[in-house]
Amino acid sequence: MFNLIVSGGLENERRGSIMASRVFDYTSEEMEEKFKPGGVLDIPGVMSLPTILMEEGVGDQVAGVGWLNRIERKGTDYQLHFSLDPDVPRMTNAEISDLASELDIDDFEFHRNHWAIKDVDLFHVLYRKGAGKRSSPTVFQLSEKPVNPKLVSFMMPFSGPFTSVYHEVKARLEADGYKCQRADDMWVHAHIMSDIIELICTSAVVVCDLTGKNPNVFYEAGIAHALGKEVILITQSHDDVPFDLRPIRFIHYLTGC
Repeated sequence: MFNLIVSGGLENERRGSIMASRVFDYTSEEMEEKFKPGGVLDIPGVMSLPTILMEEGVGDQVAGVGWLNRIERKGTDYQLHFSLDPDVPRMTNAEISDLASELDIDDFEFHRNHWAIKDVDLFHVLYRKGAGKRSSPTVFQLSEKPVNPKLVSFMMPFSGPFTSVYHEVKARLEADGYKCQRADDMWVHAHIMSDIIELICTSAVVVCDLTGKNPNVFYEAGIAHALGKEVILITQSHDDVPFDLRPIRFIHYLTGC
């Protein structure tokens, strides 16, 4: 998923504004219910999504991809504070227009100030299309396999206590028709990191257990966020959630209950 913000109120590459009445135009009812329950904007939720920021037009206007850092309601507008991702080259509106069908953007959206949420894997589309001539990863290779809408992957240590948690959650999800996997459930590549990347790329949802501050899980959560995945953070202790992830909602759970 990603935010699409088309606004003439983008003052610079750090802040801008959008009319509150235009929030979630061209957004499905499902996405609006998810991110604006009861008519109240889920600020932490939308801040967890990558964001395309652009002005109106389909020409050589410059657009950027980044993240919302702060959102404030002032009168009839939302004031937006954001940072553009330095690893994603700027694109033109024309380049984004060429990807409109893949990004679920209607033609008229390029000519109307609004804020929409699209249920599309933004970085998946950008990587596949080479938008902005973004460099491919050098440490690992992204999987070309399609996303399985029923696949939920788990990023957590492989030790015994976590395995029992995994199997309990897995049983409940599979009873509801989902498929659950950890990297140790599969052996496709010689290098386990390749299996992890493939699992993240093909999953609809990625669950990351931050318990114990495992650096591998932090790394995998970062990859999943960068790819625009639906990431669910869980932990046995609030203290294990690093500062930069605390604005994102996480689930606190207990074992042995």
